[in-house]
Amino acid sequence: VQLQASGGGLVQAGGSLRLSCAASGLSFSDYGLGWFRQAARSEREFVAAVTWSGGSTYYAEPVKGRFTVSRDNAKSTAYLQMNNLKPEDTAVYFCAAGRLAVKDASVYDYWGQGTLVTVSS
Repeated sequence: VQLQASGGGLVQAGGSLRLSCAASGLSFSDYGLGWFRQAARSEREFVAAVTWSGGSTYYAEPVKGRFTVSRDNAKSTAYLQMNNLKPEDTAVYFCAAGRLAVKDASVYDYWGQGTLVTVSS
């Protein structure tokens, strides 16, 4: 199983990025997909999640209204659209697949390698 996160980069505050998470080696549509992030000297934290069908989504409070999680099961890919980025969004972003789309990182079975997002002020 492999999850490949991509799309990170350097962006100015107020800008946008779209992260992708391409999955292989698993039945993608059987899994919920979560996004987490870890800033320097901080714990990993939940960002957003989408259920296997894409019918339900969940967001952490700091990103509500700015980030949108989605998925395309035909492409085995999930996305995190990030708008109005803030310097405090700077972190390594990880995608993870699990049987449930929840905030609890321990529930997820598979993790991608992470992609760095840097937001300058």
